[in-house]
Amino acid sequence: MPSKAKTRTGTIAALDVGTTKVACFIAHADDDGSLRVLGVGHHRSRGMRGGQVANMEELEGSIRAAVDAAEQMANQRVEKVLVNVSGGQPRSQKVEVDLAVAGHEIRERDVRRILEAGRAHHVGEDRELVHCIPIGYTIDGTPGIVDPRGMYGDRLGVDIHLVSAAAGAVRNLSTVVERSHLEIEARVVSPYASGLACAVEDEKEMGVTVIDMGGGTTTIAVFQDGHIVYVDSVGVGGNHVTNDIAKGLSTPVANAERLKTVYGSVIATPADDRDLLKVPLVGEEDDTTPNEVPRSMLVHIVRPRVEETLELVRQHLDQAGLLKAVGPRCVVTGGASQLAGLRDLAETILEKQVRLGRPLRIKGLPESVSGPAFSTVAGLVRYAAYDHVETPQQAEPDEPAAAAGKARGARKGKTKGRSGSGVGAGIARISQWLRENF
Repeated sequence: MPSKAKTRTGTIAALDVGTTKVACFIAHADDDGSLRVLGVGHHRSRGMRGGQVANMEELEGSIRAAVDAAEQMANQRVEKVLVNVSGGQPRSQKVEVDLAVAGHEIRERDVRRILEAGRAHHVGEDRELVHCIPIGYTIDGTPGIVDPRGMYGDRLGVDIHLVSAAAGAVRNLSTVVERSHLEIEARVVSPYASGLACAVEDEKEMGVTVIDMGGGTTTIAVFQDGHIVYVDSVGVGGNHVTNDIAKGLSTPVANAERLKTVYGSVIATPADDRDLLKVPLVGEEDDTTPNEVPRSMLVHIVRPRVEETLELVRQHLDQAGLLKAVGPRCVVTGGASQLAGLRDLAETILEKQVRLGRPLRIKGLPESVSGPAFSTVAGLVRYAAYDHVETPQQAEPDEPAAAAGKARGARKGKTKGRSGSGVGAGIARISQWLRENF
């Protein structure tokens, strides 16, 4: 609800736990709404496979390393982080809800009541709710209401976008983060965060598709009229390209990654047959003369996998009825989006105007972490800068919220090297209740 969104000030910590890397940003939100990065840290991700936890102990080590590096650079410790959700096959569901408000002024508690009613439509023990996003409100059947608070009517209605993910994947990730002595402030699906970082407001209003090409998965978000209206994922990412190169050229995975990064392309050129690349063979000694292959062979390995990924994205958008219905703009981001020629290939397959996206509107971002690979973590920071009446944690009734606060306080008490109590949280909840009811 942009019209009444409150700007948050103070320290924000964001954690992007991906298949390829773990990245942490510590930022400060100023009074004017601007964001300044104070510390960054990133580390090779170990213990993740296909966007899901495969080894808790290894992943915990990667998270600790990334967070510690960011804390040292920012010269401060963090206890709460926003975390992305890229695994667990994020899925969209739309519901319509309305309730009687008896003609009185619509307050914050009415909005929360109707969103809570929307969550009741979410069924399935194997899925966990990540977002409950109001797309548009109606008052007495009149559509087009952006923010109903302060208005009057007899019936309040809302179209809600529910985003869920496999419960096991979400809980495993949450467990590892908590084992790293961090409290999860909020969870955000990766393409939503990337869209907040890369897409400009006009694109989100007119309609834009954001494609985040990560190491283990490729995730999709569609924005329209300023709201995210659809999310999806494809179980193919940059690591699949790397593995194809390693197998196709019989070279170690580390060298395959280097070949992809330095020489990889999806567009063939006349010079490719003449450009020879040195490719060490797997299992051979370091002093062995490396094999030489033309660059055209690398292109022939890389292109089919990227084509497959984009075709799957197109298929998912088409099945959702959004391929043509949403605007022609498309933003492609993520670490795997940096292959030469990918933009042109995406335009051909998706039949959209494609641009490569990178984090925007964040001050103090070092050049080394300002590329597409860091769009998700930058978007998490932007998400945290505003209050959202859309996340399950923030919209629970008072008693469950108090219980959650006690649980969080208990975890803090067991956390070594970190301090805090539930008193401040209790005061905050009382203040919030007073604001909503008086």
